[in-house]
Parts: sequence; C-alpha cells; structure tokens
Amino acid sequence: MSPPAGAEDRGIRLVSPGQQPGWSYGLLHDRAEVTLLWLTRGQGRITLDGRRRGLGAHNAVFIPARTLFALDLGPQSLGLVLHAPPGAGAAFPAAPLHLRVREALVQAELTALFEAMQRELARGRAFMDEALDAHLRLMAVWLLRQQQEGLGDQPGESAAQRLSQAYAAAVVAGFRGPDGPGEMAARLGVSGPHLTRACRAACGRSAQRILSERKLHEARRLLAAEQEPVAGIAEALGFSSPAYFTRFIRKQTGQAPSELRGAGARPGARLSPRRH
Repeated sequence: MSPPAGAEDRGIRLVSPGQQPGWSYGLLHDRAEVTLLWLTRGQGRITLDGRRRGLGAHNAVFIPARTLFALDLGPQSLGLVLHAPPGAGAAFPAAPLHLRVREALVQAELTALFEAMQRELARGRAFMDEALDAHLRLMAVWLLRQQQEGLGDQPGESAAQRLSQAYAAAVVAGFRGPDGPGEMAARLGVSGPHLTRACRAACGRSAQRILSERKLHEARRLLAAEQEPVAGIAEALGFSSPAYFTRFIRKQTGQAPSELRGAGARPGARLSPRRH
C-alpha cells in the first residue's frame, strides 16, 4: 500500500487552488506538510481543526501538519498555497493561525515572499534549495511576528467547538480504520447525537460527513495517483469489502471508483460528497 498523503518528501511547493481538482482542497483532509494559504482577492470559507470560518481578501491561514482542513473559495478568489515539510528548519507556529492582514506594508511583505519563491521555482537557478529554505524561514518569522502582535483571529471557544476540534483530531488519527462516529464519540465520552450536534454547530457538518469526507479524499488521492487495486484501497481505508467501498464512492460522488481514476486530476472537478 502507498504511504499516507504527503508522506513522501516533496520539498517546498506553491499551488494555486483554482488550478487543482476541486476535491483536493474542497474535501476535509490533513497533510504531512505544513500549509500556508495567502488569499489576495475574493472570499470563501475554511473549515479548520473542527471550526468553520469566513475568509476575505488579504487573509493568511497557517495550518500545521496533520490538521484537518478544507477550503471553499469563491469563483473570483485569487491566492496561493504553500506546502513545506514540517522539518524544513523553519520555526512555524505550533497551532493554526488565521490572520486578517489590514496594513498594506504587512500585506506587501508576505506577497513579496511568495513572489520570490515563485521566481526561484520557475527559474531553477543554482542554490535554489538554499534560497527557498531562506524564504521559508522568513515566512515563518513573518507569521510569528503577527502572532506576537496579537493579530491572529481567535473566535470565542465554546464547548461545541472544543468537542468538534477533539473529533477532528480523532478522525485524523483513525479514518483508515473501521470505526464510525459512534465509536469515536464513545472514546470522547459523549453520545453520537451529541457529537453530531456539536460538529454541526462548529463547522456545519455532521460527524458522519466529516469522517466520510476524510475517507473520500484519501480514496480520491489514491485513485488519482496510482493503479492500486480497488480492493487494496478499500482495505486500507477500513472498508469490510470492495463492494462496500464501491457503494460508498457511488453514494458520495455518483461515480464508480474506476470512473474516478480518469476524472481525478481534472482541475476544478468538484465532486464533493453529498450532504447528510
């Protein structure tokens, strides 16, 4: 079986979300890399660590490795996403950080760092890796400065948000297993209905949908990335049989796993899970 998403060493990457398949950022998932979103135009929403928040122009969101998140950006949105190995040497914040950057000078600082990294990646000059590492460290410093100055957007924390956050962590740890929301709720010390109410209040998704999205993202990643047999993917994601896995995929997307192999890499292909 292939390694978990992002486990391979991919180095530093810059990605435009609008040029990726819709499921790759639109479905809840976590990555082995640290992630930094810089939205320069438009609006949207992010579900991050069990909470849903609004996004606007000049919002920066830092996402630590293995943190559950999904992006829902408007059609006119413009921005970049940085992915980097967490052990690249930069001292990033330990927790998610959402910044609404209002000062033009501070906006320009981060934009300049992204543009410098884009140039390095495009030109491939000598010592490119060293230059990228240096820019990555400067990005980490930029984030830590904003955090120290108290510019992070910290919404009030309710009991529902804390429970949703704990469930998000449980999904990250256990989505490849056979357990459903009921079993995870029991380990968190609450009932299944109580967990779902908390998740809906915090992020607008049921507990079942959160788990289904994470499984679906991994299934789509594996189907798009390789020719792993469907039976192997089903087993790796905790399904009792390939037939049950196929029914799950059809229910979520309206297509069979074999059909998703060809459609998985098309930019903009939404195919998000059906709500329940």
